[in-house]
Amino acid sequence: MLAASTLAQAAAAVMIHGPAFLIPALHSREGMTLAEAGLVAAAPTVGVVLTLVAWGWVTDRRGERFVLLIGLGATALAGLASALSGGLALLVVTLFLAGGAAASTNAASGRVVVGWFPPERRGLAMGIRQMSQPVGVGVAALSIAVTADAYGVHAALWVPTIACALAGLLVAAVVVDPPRPGRREGAAVGNPYRDDSYLARIHGVSVLLVVPQFLVWSFALVWLVQDRGWSPAAAGALVAVAQVAGALGRIAVGHLSDVVGSRMRPLRWVALAAALSMALLGLTAALDLAVAVLLVVVATLVTVADNGLAFTAVAERAGPHWSGRALGMQNTAQFLAASAVPPLAGLAIGHLGYAAAFAVAALFPVVAAPLVPTRAERPLS
Repeated sequence: MLAASTLAQAAAAVMIHGPAFLIPALHSREGMTLAEAGLVAAAPTVGVVLTLVAWGWVTDRRGERFVLLIGLGATALAGLASALSGGLALLVVTLFLAGGAAASTNAASGRVVVGWFPPERRGLAMGIRQMSQPVGVGVAALSIAVTADAYGVHAALWVPTIACALAGLLVAAVVVDPPRPGRREGAAVGNPYRDDSYLARIHGVSVLLVVPQFLVWSFALVWLVQDRGWSPAAAGALVAVAQVAGALGRIAVGHLSDVVGSRMRPLRWVALAAALSMALLGLTAALDLAVAVLLVVVATLVTVADNGLAFTAVAERAGPHWSGRALGMQNTAQFLAASAVPPLAGLAIGHLGYAAAFAVAALFPVVAAPLVPTRAERPLS
């Protein structure tokens, strides 16, 4: 169940994030402007943002297996249409549909893990599942740009299409809906957002922690090349190492939450560590110290560690009849915040410089830490 869920989410990540690696080929081979190429790259993400909550609602009503099969099948069909399409408008539309279909895996694959793993092992399992995004982005980075350069843009779109089709076959062979308490067996089926502010506070904390995460993700490579004088190849290698470290960090923090019996306490620790690492990165970058390079790796590791904790806590608190929608709201808020970070951070860097931007980003986890609802957390069950 864990492997199938992780691979399903990774395949969806290849479809959602892969078109960004088509930008060089779209610009040089297809003659598109950078703005047009950026529109193509953004199309799947827009589809994701607009459909996450709807897919969560369907998951609550029809179950995880149904949503994964329908969603991955629709993603593969939309990917096939994009691979066979011609012209900018049709390419944007088909990738938008592919992204909207790929959003199905976010809540459904997470609920498979939450449903089948007991509380004392759920944090570790979800940490492994949360590796799917960096794995998917890595696969896209290694395959799509190379294929597009050698064989063309439309040939490269077969990569996410085939990945989603294979993931769908694995889901069909392996995934079974986890047991859910019936609505007449005393299960809480009311809107959990009306009970207290616990879920809303987790959403807010996650949005705040997205800021340093996507600042580092978006500008670490450019900072290394422009400010530190690294070659693009060397900078890319370091960023790849940092991504691997971040993926392993998610597993470690998830296991820690199992050991201490809490998701919120480690989440607060991560927020404080993110504030410290970003502040130190800003300070050492301003002083032009060599240790700043190490700190950008540390910041990358720390700033992504919260995702699995928040995701697991939301699913646990919302319950089996509401977690699909709650996870959809969690991801929608994060995607919206993440889409705003690069342009706003670019403006800040242009006016203040990289060091100041890193330091300012430390303020967001400082605000997030006291908002973590540690006192409202219930015992793991």
